[in-house]
Amino acid sequence: MKIATWNVNSLRARADRVEDWLRRTDADVLAIQETKCKDENFPWELFENNGYEVAHFGFSQWNGVAIASRVGLTDVERTFSGQPEFGKGGKDPVQEARAIAATCNGVRIWSLYVPNGRALDDEHMPYKLQWLETLKNQATGWLAEDPNAQIALMGDFNIAPQDEDVWDIELFRTQGLTHVSEPERAAFSAFEAGGFTDVVRPLHPGPGVYTYWDYTQLRFPKKEGMRIDFVLASPALAARVTGAEIDREERKGKGASDHAPVIVELG
Repeated sequence: MKIATWNVNSLRARADRVEDWLRRTDADVLAIQETKCKDENFPWELFENNGYEVAHFGFSQWNGVAIASRVGLTDVERTFSGQPEFGKGGKDPVQEARAIAATCNGVRIWSLYVPNGRALDDEHMPYKLQWLETLKNQATGWLAEDPNAQIALMGDFNIAPQDEDVWDIELFRTQGLTHVSEPERAAFSAFEAGGFTDVVRPLHPGPGVYTYWDYTQLRFPKKEGMRIDFVLASPALAARVTGAEIDREERKGKGASDHAPVIVELG
């Protein structure tokens, strides 16, 4: 079975590319982030016409997550228990469309779009850290209930866990940028301490192995990217991994997302 994650940065804007990618890669399951659409304008037919069931969670032109599967799609869950809400500038907090789960051929797939944080002193940063801690507590609880559970936490984590995961770590540090701060990295490491494994890094070690390149300042041709998209697998699922790929080619050309798909093959 082949599972993948991809922050498409607006699904409707990239519908043709997503459809071509599914046909080219023959992926069985795709976890999607930043669909940027509501359920009523989600392109359901794109997936259904290609043999995929799909579940989507979206409120507006921001955020949005989905799972498309051609190997079954059951027990859909929108948000995880206790998922924090956010209200900017003291506004009433709301639940953002950042997490959706489904069971696909025995694997519990979570499509996750972790809050960005925006700046180290921004109110979005404590929200990000709380969001990650709550998810980690839930995920370790799932493993405690069933050590043999096959779980994939997939998506855009908006964290570069290691120095080699950004093109210039000194730039990030001197400018006080997000994604590489100690609290963010500690939040990521907590998943690994809780039993989940980054199953792609051992097969595609860095430096210079990225999943995201900003649109500005010619970051992609300059190879100035970040590794922030991950597949974190439970022990039982990690034992099934036979291969992985970061599809850098999909970042090329007109109308590309600023993220590359990340693919994991299971035996």
